[in-house]
Amino acid sequence: MTDTPQPPKDGERIAKVIARSGRASRREAETLIAAGRVTVNGATITSPALNVTPSDRVSVDGQPLAEAEQPRLWLYHKPAGLVTTAKDEKGRQTVFDALPEGMPRVMSVGRLDINSEGLLLLTNDGAIKRRLELPSTGWVRKYRVRMKGAPDDTTFEPLRKGLVIEGERFQPMTVTLDRQQGANAWVTVSLREGRNREIRRAMEAVGMVVNRLIRISYGPFRLGDLKPGEVEEIKGRVLRDQLGLDKEFKPAAAPKKKPQRRRT
Repeated sequence: MTDTPQPPKDGERIAKVIARSGRASRREAETLIAAGRVTVNGATITSPALNVTPSDRVSVDGQPLAEAEQPRLWLYHKPAGLVTTAKDEKGRQTVFDALPEGMPRVMSVGRLDINSEGLLLLTNDGAIKRRLELPSTGWVRKYRVRMKGAPDDTTFEPLRKGLVIEGERFQPMTVTLDRQQGANAWVTVSLREGRNREIRRAMEAVGMVVNRLIRISYGPFRLGDLKPGEVEEIKGRVLRDQLGLDKEFKPAAAPKKKPQRRRT
């Protein structure tokens, strides 16, 4: 029989606690709870409307939650050819397979498709992941995009006004034609959404085919000189200032630098 413990008067919501542990995002934690995969003090719960305190024993799939770490955020230069998922049913290499040794368990903030490259944010904190992915955050994502052909500036006017593709409305994008390079053109695209293959689909709608797509910034965080496969941690002060974290936040001690080797 499934029991639901009575919520204590203080503490934090169970989904937030799971997210803080790095086990899942807050939304994913709510799904785990609904599926009966979470227990508190040995009793299975099925509703996220529960507060827990540090004295409560929380387990997911029978495994106790890891002790919560200080929130951390990394910049990662994703190479093309990797999928942004924990496991791939087709057996393709994932972003997490390719991370340098010594990285803790992390989650990606949003995704880049297998053929896209550039800046991908990684975090150990499900609450930060959720905050950065919320549409209300409204952070601009900027991309350098190469496409086959010789467009002129008017080619992209429909994208600036907003498109409807197969019944799906795309918000207006900022598109700047940068240069023609042989048979290809380079443009810079800025948007505030993160729909699946949004830029590729939008370009196809105006007759252009993208053959390279590089994300160069996500809100205030920039790819800069980070090389493919490299990871750089955001300093605690910057993370606190940009995300409005509590002023008492203290970042985890920076790990000793080691040669960054890729897993095989």
